[in-house]
Amino acid sequence: MDSPDELDSGTDGMGPQHRGPSFVPWSSAARAGSRAPIGPSVTGPATSSGPVRSMRPTVISLLAIVLVTAVLWLLPSSQVPDDPLTIRPIRIVQPNIGQQDKWRPEFAEQGDRRLAALSSARRSDAMRLLFWPEAAVTEPLQDERAAASDYAAYERARSAATIRQGEYLLTGGIKLESKDGRHISGATNSIFILAPGGQVVSRYDKAHLVPYGEYLPMRPLMSSLGLSRLAPGDEDFHAGPGPVTIDIPGWGRVGLQLCYEIIFSGHVVDEAKRPEFIFNPSNDAWFGSWGPPQHLAQARLRAAEEGIPVIRATPTGISAIIDGRGGVVQQLGLHQAGVIDGFIPAAAPRATLFGRFGNVVPLLLLLALLIGGIALAGGWRYRRI
Repeated sequence: MDSPDELDSGTDGMGPQHRGPSFVPWSSAARAGSRAPIGPSVTGPATSSGPVRSMRPTVISLLAIVLVTAVLWLLPSSQVPDDPLTIRPIRIVQPNIGQQDKWRPEFAEQGDRRLAALSSARRSDAMRLLFWPEAAVTEPLQDERAAASDYAAYERARSAATIRQGEYLLTGGIKLESKDGRHISGATNSIFILAPGGQVVSRYDKAHLVPYGEYLPMRPLMSSLGLSRLAPGDEDFHAGPGPVTIDIPGWGRVGLQLCYEIIFSGHVVDEAKRPEFIFNPSNDAWFGSWGPPQHLAQARLRAAEEGIPVIRATPTGISAIIDGRGGVVQQLGLHQAGVIDGFIPAAAPRATLFGRFGNVVPLLLLLALLIGGIALAGGWRYRRI
């Protein structure tokens, strides 16, 4: 008989021996007519090999998701009236002037005639607001150089020739700045509100400028490398102060957003003086056929967020009247010359929930959904262990 020492050392001449659970050779088990497990035999009560999963995280996660969904469902519907209290006729002009023609000097006269022809025809004697696209007039509408100011006044008068007393033209245009009254020192991409005779009622200067399109970043360095702006012109545009609301006599308060400024959620209106409608002239001819539908969709989102209708005027489409719920009331498609005759839709009588709190609300809801989803996924993972 082997001694206890030999058993402890595991050297009996037949290889190592194991203490504790015994191993039964498969051949012996087969001869005995039984199917013994290959692994260690364990006696005693069964124990769990993984953590015990509690149902509490899953229940809390599901409740959070249901709660967020209920909040979204129970939020008050839009307060935008179906019909405006005041009928304000408007005309949007879409001249279908492409980027390849817009800045050609020999095309300027033809473009001006097309704008005038589309603006002058009337279907009734009712007064109206007239809307033209971004940079519809390629010559400066204001020029601080003493020798050029009269020519800018002539351009304004010619542009406003189709409106009557009590009517106004809202158009994109350019202002040239001069520090010494003789040389150009900068420019602004602007929206002009013109009265009959070309009188400037007000002007809005674009605040969100396009790098390399409206100004050249690090100009000394880039110029030394031979780089220039992608758009015509050598002078950089200067940025305006941001969203403003302008009172148009007899027509109400208008907010102005130029081109892609309309995509900045929560930054399209003056919160201290909310407008009754937003005018968004744009030149979407830069972006082929895929850009204009996306730009229109962004404008619709801003209208729904703020409960404020949006008027869009573009040179090649898509021009549109958008109501305060984000619905397209009327539109003029891509590459069509024409007009939209309609009315300014009603705005919400007070700021919407988004108008009061901005992107805080959707961000909180998104955070709640993310936390709930992560906790729920973690609960199912532990359940499978």
